[in-house]
Amino acid sequence: METRTAQRPPYVPQIRLYQDWLRERHGLQFEGYDALWRWSVTELDAFWQSIWDYFDLQSPTPHTAVLAKNAMPGAQWFPGAQVNYARQVLRHVDAAHAAGQPALIGRGEKGRRSELSWPELRRQAASLALHLQAQGMQPGDRVAAYLPNIPETIVAFLACASIGAVWSVCAPDMGTHAVLDRFRQIAPTVLIAVDGVTYGDRDHDRTGVLAELRAALPSVRHVVLVHVLDASKNIAGCACYTSATGQNDAQTKAFEPLWLPFDHPLWIVYSSGTTGLPKPIVHGHGGMVLGMLQLAVLHNDIGCSYAPNSFGERFHWYSSTGWIMWNAQVGGLLGGTTCVLYDGNPGGSKERPDWTVLWRMAADTGVTFFGAGAAFYGNCMKTGIAAADCGDLSAIRALGCTGSPLPAEVQRWGSGFMAAAGVPEVWWCNISGGTDFAGAFIGGHRELPQVPGEMQCRTLGAAVQAWGDGGRPVTDTVGELVCTQPLPSMPLYLWGDEDGSRYLSSYFDMYPPGHGRQPGGGDGPAAMGAVWRHGDWLKVGANGGCVIYGRSDATINRHGLRMGTSEIYSAVESLPEVLDSLVVDLEYLGRESYMPLFVVLRSGATLDDALRERINAAIRSSLSPRFVPDEIIQVAEVPRTLSGKKQELPIKKLLLGQPIDKVVNRDAMANPDCLSWYVEFAARRQADAS
Repeated sequence: METRTAQRPPYVPQIRLYQDWLRERHGLQFEGYDALWRWSVTELDAFWQSIWDYFDLQSPTPHTAVLAKNAMPGAQWFPGAQVNYARQVLRHVDAAHAAGQPALIGRGEKGRRSELSWPELRRQAASLALHLQAQGMQPGDRVAAYLPNIPETIVAFLACASIGAVWSVCAPDMGTHAVLDRFRQIAPTVLIAVDGVTYGDRDHDRTGVLAELRAALPSVRHVVLVHVLDASKNIAGCACYTSATGQNDAQTKAFEPLWLPFDHPLWIVYSSGTTGLPKPIVHGHGGMVLGMLQLAVLHNDIGCSYAPNSFGERFHWYSSTGWIMWNAQVGGLLGGTTCVLYDGNPGGSKERPDWTVLWRMAADTGVTFFGAGAAFYGNCMKTGIAAADCGDLSAIRALGCTGSPLPAEVQRWGSGFMAAAGVPEVWWCNISGGTDFAGAFIGGHRELPQVPGEMQCRTLGAAVQAWGDGGRPVTDTVGELVCTQPLPSMPLYLWGDEDGSRYLSSYFDMYPPGHGRQPGGGDGPAAMGAVWRHGDWLKVGANGGCVIYGRSDATINRHGLRMGTSEIYSAVESLPEVLDSLVVDLEYLGRESYMPLFVVLRSGATLDDALRERINAAIRSSLSPRFVPDEIIQVAEVPRTLSGKKQELPIKKLLLGQPIDKVVNRDAMANPDCLSWYVEFAARRQADAS
């Protein structure tokens, strides 16, 4: 069969083009990737300057240094430089449009289709930016967005970025409580919201949530409404998005994004821990431009859509706006790549399940890089979909995966699926990183060998190691994932964390300052700060390949979306029957995630089907359906420390097969006698699994 790739010229991987440039421009040549990586994490100034130069980043004022201060936290990158994320995106408008390449292609349920040209992306973003400025918005003001994965959301984000406003988005599948836990912390002045979404072939009205958000966010002075379900339904006090983006005159043509300091805040994203409210993480314009170009182009091998080598590139990564992969998808625009969005259920509907939805969309739009969470590929394998039912997939040359470890058997299935689609040697770009720094520590390399179940390499610039019990690097052994040197994409700070104590305790308090901080290896002075401890179990092989073994803390990771256990407890323990609760996520080394919820009930209450449904409903409405537990189990007590903290991590380790005496100190517990029940429960699970 003739395929779309039949007429393509030989493709040169993006990382090969970068290495050729290093050789020709700087005389730098490396024996292999390991040598290149070691240079990138040892010669930090030279490496990050090369990224600036390779992507021809612009600034009206020169930077006085690359890394002026090597401290974690507190690194100072590119002082004196001025940038703007939106300006970097929009520099591609003329060339991409002249080549006939669109900026955004949108698809959704019920046949929704849209396409946005590069000039129209620029015009709409300029119009909305001018509209927001007319409302008095200033650089540094926050914009809260309650929007799905549609082109309008990207337009709104670029409009905000262009005037120095700070963007923050929550997905409409999140309940009011979870959204307010995030937005209340940042005191937004503008709210941009959707009237509703379609998911699983059903329309879900969100105007009630919008009303609750407006009532609970007194800082909001202006609201913009995006119509998805009903264009005729206006809401008092809300400006219409279509009108706000409709200006087309000399003012919009003359509009240009502001030049901003390198570390001007770009967006606020949220990462939940085991206690307290979600962490509002602030990333900067410059760090995101540098980090996302480096990752998307060099490691994910996503090329510019109008460049001859990658002409017609179309990048899709299925995501909701509540996942950092939405930010990564938008990052494709930084390099001039056409981005393909899908808003809806990738598995069809409950009544008509269909795991070919995204594949058929990819065939229809000519996607060349297809990304999704590991759970998506697993569901495709389990339901036995056939390539013959998905259309022409021959344009796909790469499959991306993240969110949780991808089992080897699922990767083998995916390779076989693509071979049946006419792509016999598809490349898997398996990555692992985090919301925390909006990037990847572990990633892909187009020219390295692929081993199913492994990720190919540590990414350039990321001084990642697995540390054993003594806080020293280990090879071929599972250890704590640490990053020993700063990255430009690491958080500027946490919003509202005035003294920096929450930021410090989130990532930098496990190892002593200076330990392992010397670039290239060894200890540095304490003033350099501590290494970044990420909270994942990692094994780095002698061949450089990496395996992530799940979370080393108690944070919940459901198909790539992280949620703090405290948020689940808040929802569950609001029910009068529930006195106490404990939840653990047993995702580990690609095993199918199992998340039990243990509940202590009031005297006389019974855990029947009705109460189980009420507990699940509380989680669905307050948080998201993604965090409904696999099983709810009644217990007499939740194990706690002497200081009253729930013993989540020890119970998680116990249920993963570790001996109880190795995971908990009974003398430090308030109720050690309750452990016998959990030991018996773990033994039953192990017996059932064997």
